[in-house]
Amino acid sequence: MEPKTKDLWVFIETYPDGSAQSVGLELLNPGRELAEKQGGKLVGLVIGHNTDAAVKAVQEHGADQVIVIDGEEYEHFTTDAYVNALYEVITKYAPTAMLIGATNNGRDVGPRLSSRLQTGLTADCTKLGYDDETGNIAWTRPAFGGNLMATILCPNHRPELGTVRPGVFKATEAEEGRTCEVIKEDIHVAPEDIRTRLIKEMKEDASEMVDLVGADVIVSGGRGVGGPEGYEPLQELADVLGGVVGASRAAVDAGWIAHSHQVGQTGKTVGPKLYIACGISGAIQHVAGMSSSDCIVAINKDEEAPIFDIADYGVVGDLFAVVPALTAEVKKIKGIA
Repeated sequence: MEPKTKDLWVFIETYPDGSAQSVGLELLNPGRELAEKQGGKLVGLVIGHNTDAAVKAVQEHGADQVIVIDGEEYEHFTTDAYVNALYEVITKYAPTAMLIGATNNGRDVGPRLSSRLQTGLTADCTKLGYDDETGNIAWTRPAFGGNLMATILCPNHRPELGTVRPGVFKATEAEEGRTCEVIKEDIHVAPEDIRTRLIKEMKEDASEMVDLVGADVIVSGGRGVGGPEGYEPLQELADVLGGVVGASRAAVDAGWIAHSHQVGQTGKTVGPKLYIACGISGAIQHVAGMSSSDCIVAINKDEEAPIFDIADYGVVGDLFAVVPALTAEVKKIKGIA
């Protein structure tokens, strides 16, 4: 498809209440830079039902234009309804590129949409750039089981599509009261054309869940914790810092901690203010999920561990001596007995 504009779009997923999911707002941040380099507008594409809250959020997070598709059939995600809506609006306006969050729904709709548009899709990206020579977006993602990072260009087909992991980028501060042009598209799907429907929503057990993506502080443990009991001092440190506990794939695979705590290529991508890596070697699979943290502290007995290459602060020592000492010092500063 030949692009009609140089605009860059960001797909804004919504919750059933019509508010915007955070990943779409996060992607408006790199979207701004890419749109400017392409010489086009930054457009937020909102699909959902009763979406006023989402539209307001997209405006306040910096979009130049918002396109809205609102209808009862979009209250809960279905592949048929969303792909149809996306296809119709994209073929009408023909943007140059679109960013999609690599959520469960984004990973569902992205490949289906790219096939219908006969264009490429770079999935599960952890970094975005721009190739000045060709004018293509440089999509970077883990490859070969996460053992290296590949940068992919899509030179021949438009629009360029890519899914980007939640938590890789940080949303800009909302500018209260900011507005921009809003275009409402009247696109609907007949009920008989939607082959799936929501029967029942089942919440996961909260006791087994942890909000890694939203956490400001993560204390993470790897193979060096030695077993399930090794997470006890990490949990204590996380508690006094007001954070949560994370883990590497090795620890999860060993059954020491639940998968909901996993950070990395096959876990969550996070960007907290503080990430403390305890007994984690720093394999690229793990680094891909936490390298955008504001401050990284590494604690490891092996002074040659790769984690020290990306750490802002490194402590060479036994985590079972260092972590309790750190916890005690934080308690002293906070006046906790």
